[in-house]
Amino acid sequence: MMKNLILSSVFLATQLFSISGHSALFDDDEARKKILEVEKNLQTQNQATQSAIRDLKQSNEQRDAVTRNGLADMQSQLDALKQENARLKGELEVANHKAETALQRQKDLYTDIDERLRKLEAAPVAEAVAPVPAVAEKNTQEYQLLELANGLSKESKHKEAFKEYDKFLKDYPNSAQAADAMYGLGYSQFALKNYKSSVATQQKLIDTYADSPKVPDAMFNMANSQIQLGLVPGAKKTLRDLIAKFPNSELTPTAQKRLKALEAIR
Repeated sequence: MMKNLILSSVFLATQLFSISGHSALFDDDEARKKILEVEKNLQTQNQATQSAIRDLKQSNEQRDAVTRNGLADMQSQLDALKQENARLKGELEVANHKAETALQRQKDLYTDIDERLRKLEAAPVAEAVAPVPAVAEKNTQEYQLLELANGLSKESKHKEAFKEYDKFLKDYPNSAQAADAMYGLGYSQFALKNYKSSVATQQKLIDTYADSPKVPDAMFNMANSQIQLGLVPGAKKTLRDLIAKFPNSELTPTAQKRLKALEAIR
């Protein structure tokens, strides 16, 4: 559009000069009329040109303003994203620090528990109550078999003792000394580090022979096995039950000391 306006102005100017050069061919009135007409057209075209220039300039200014505003918005959004990224990064660092601290505390706790349990491990076998020979009719196979098992246990021949106790329970399941033999079997399993089996055997004794004098011994031996298995809550409960049910037992003071040691573990 701008190019067309400029060409029109040039054309009108050319006409004006052409008419001026040949004014002699017309009379004065006609020549002046033509000149005025050309000047008017030239003025009109010039005004149109100036208007187009102003419109174009205004359009460019508006476009530049829009561009500047758009860039400003983009910069603002970019700054906001940078701030949010910095905030999230800070929160992540804090979370990682907390996680590392919690993990270290957990490791320290496990290490402390392991060290305390290791201190207790030295005593369980010695503190566990060894089987006491049961009173049975002498000179019978039943009596001799139980005596053999008890003797092997005293000599710390626990594998052989286990076999004899197991044989006794199979051969004499209804014996008056069955509870004693079952305790000896569980004690042998404990000494052989078969802690799960020892717990099961002593629990069977407690359930089957609830009135037997061997029940406190079985409970104490079971608590020791639970400690070896890392079942500290279970061991605490077993010791508490022993103390509550058998407050006058010879094992109760020892059970109280063992429970106190376990309670110190947090």
